[in-house]
Amino acid sequence: MKQWQRSLAESITSPEDLLHQFDVDPSRFSNVVTRYPMRITPHYLSLIREPFDPIWRQCVPDPIELSKDELVPDPLNEEGLSPVPGLIHRYPDRAVLVVSTACAVYCRFCMRKRKVGCTPSPAIGRMLDDVCRYLSETPAIRDLILSGGDPLLLDDETLEEILERLRSIPHLEIIRIGTRVPVTLPERITTRLCSILKRFHPIYVNTHFNHPAEIVAASAAACAKLSDAGIPLGNQTVLLRGVNDDPAVMKHLMQRLLAIRVRPYYIHQMDLVQGTGHFRTSVSKGIEIMEALRGHTSGLATPYYVIDLPGGKGKVPVLPEYVQRRGDVLLVRNYLGEMVEYRD
Repeated sequence: MKQWQRSLAESITSPEDLLHQFDVDPSRFSNVVTRYPMRITPHYLSLIREPFDPIWRQCVPDPIELSKDELVPDPLNEEGLSPVPGLIHRYPDRAVLVVSTACAVYCRFCMRKRKVGCTPSPAIGRMLDDVCRYLSETPAIRDLILSGGDPLLLDDETLEEILERLRSIPHLEIIRIGTRVPVTLPERITTRLCSILKRFHPIYVNTHFNHPAEIVAASAAACAKLSDAGIPLGNQTVLLRGVNDDPAVMKHLMQRLLAIRVRPYYIHQMDLVQGTGHFRTSVSKGIEIMEALRGHTSGLATPYYVIDLPGGKGKVPVLPEYVQRRGDVLLVRNYLGEMVEYRD
């Protein structure tokens, strides 16, 4: 068993495990874990300074997850945009391949909360046959994103097989990997993993840091290994109430990311996912944060602020020409030029 696999095996998966470090009543979390599983790696657990701090809020279950919030499990209509199992084809030239339903840490705000940690990971061989057939027959797709769960929780051999199959498709120019393991399980970024990824360039990796406290020596070293392998790193941050919905915190995060060679890419408005409504901020809060970044720090440290519109209607930047308000209704222009109502 490799070091990262040992660390994963030593993760805490029940509220009772928190009693070793924190004075909390585990019974208040029990019902939540039955519905939405819990896993916190030793590394990520070590970042928690006290109950309900920004790291705690991201990984420790909260009873409010079970509240009726009038939200739906799949607001982005991923199931409806899946032409073959595992593949989501929303935009003409891009697709997402979901290769795993497991993560090192089960984030409480996950946009695939309905699946991640709750359903078995797909049988890769059978799924790849169907996916590669669809991709081969759809030459418009030039950019594929490996997602999950976390693709880098796959073992090296499985990941290598996936990349070899995808690289055999001539019109597939770019492969991107969305992963949170540099943040939650930095041990996974090994020399061997980097050498595998390096073989299949152009490979891009998008990390997922949400708070400056997540940038420590281990996570910085993991990002350095990827960068040294010639892999461009971007970061997608989710705007989370009680975690990073503060201009000073967000600016500090963006600046720290650049210092570890990770380019801020997106700040995401929270998706309208069932069980995550307590993390949502208003769009006006996101605009306030963007105004505090623009001109007050490097343009390199200023990402796009985006909304993923419900119904699979696309990800759009929140800019004056994209957003209109009519009374209590927010209208956002999607990538087809349509004005779509959005619940603020």
